[in-house]
Amino acid sequence: MKTWRRLKEHPELWERYFVREKVIRATRSFFEKEKFHEIETPILIAHPPAESYLDVFETKLLDRKRRVTPAYLSTSPEVPLKKLMAAGLGNCYAITKSFRNMETDSHLHNPEFTILEWYRTGADYFDIMNDCEKLLIAIAGGTSLTYQGQKINLTVPWERITVADAFKKYAGVNFDDFFSIKNAKKIIRQKGYTVEENTTWEQLYNQIFLNEVEPHLGHGKPTIVYEFPGELAALAKKKESDPRVAERFEFYIEGLELGDAYSELTDPVEQEARFKKELAELKRLGKTTYDYDHDFIDALKVGLPKCSGIAVGIDRLVMLLADTTDIADTLFFPAKEEFPLPEKP
Repeated sequence: MKTWRRLKEHPELWERYFVREKVIRATRSFFEKEKFHEIETPILIAHPPAESYLDVFETKLLDRKRRVTPAYLSTSPEVPLKKLMAAGLGNCYAITKSFRNMETDSHLHNPEFTILEWYRTGADYFDIMNDCEKLLIAIAGGTSLTYQGQKINLTVPWERITVADAFKKYAGVNFDDFFSIKNAKKIIRQKGYTVEENTTWEQLYNQIFLNEVEPHLGHGKPTIVYEFPGELAALAKKKESDPRVAERFEFYIEGLELGDAYSELTDPVEQEARFKKELAELKRLGKTTYDYDHDFIDALKVGLPKCSGIAVGIDRLVMLLADTTDIADTLFFPAKEEFPLPEKP
């Protein structure tokens, strides 16, 4: 049954969907008090950020003579915000639609979703951790909430644990050993996971993190897991004292991943090298390929100030506050209703 029909027959459900407007209103109020600028960023773009773990939506831009220019739907407002910060914008945030392909048939994903990103100048990832704690309390309207029958204590500070400590605690894996792909494959095989000749280090990592670490995070109190592997740095700055890890964190409540943050990489040479590496990986994986955003590299050359930022899924925040386990229950028009999966033969 389509959502609009369900709402017609069960008007008591409207309150659950109205949680979204409360979350967005509280979010805007929080950043207004913090004196952040709200920015509208483009949805139709020429160059998505080069991130091999994402699948993009590709389209065509036609001029009046129907000449074709490749175009894409934005996966994140990150690059436009950083360009403006290089121009001197300062602290900023965006609440916008973003699009990521191949994210159907999941209770935690929708290919069209609402994302919140904010960036604080002169800050590192520990400052963004503090922002997250304050924002969630502002949205929840207090220091506690209940999700799926479990009371969550939002009182600061939240639990903080490194990826290395989490691997040791929940999976019994010494992360120093895991950095070697040879050792990682050995550890994965010993645990009974599937390993093929072309299995990447990232895939090995995800098998343990997603299956043995993530389910333990954020129960009773939010968990911030930080210092992710440098291999997964994307646009994040690597830690100077140990470049094997990045200044990156994610935060969880009741096993639900809500945000991904890092100290931002400001070096144009390293960023361009990472983009080229990611584009080569996209090609190897047979995904949609495209050129990276050279204008963004130019912006980094002009100078992105020291800063840190985070992407938070608004839809997942609504899931949390509406006490539902399915992202479709937060959307008036979820993709699975608009584009139902074909029936299995």
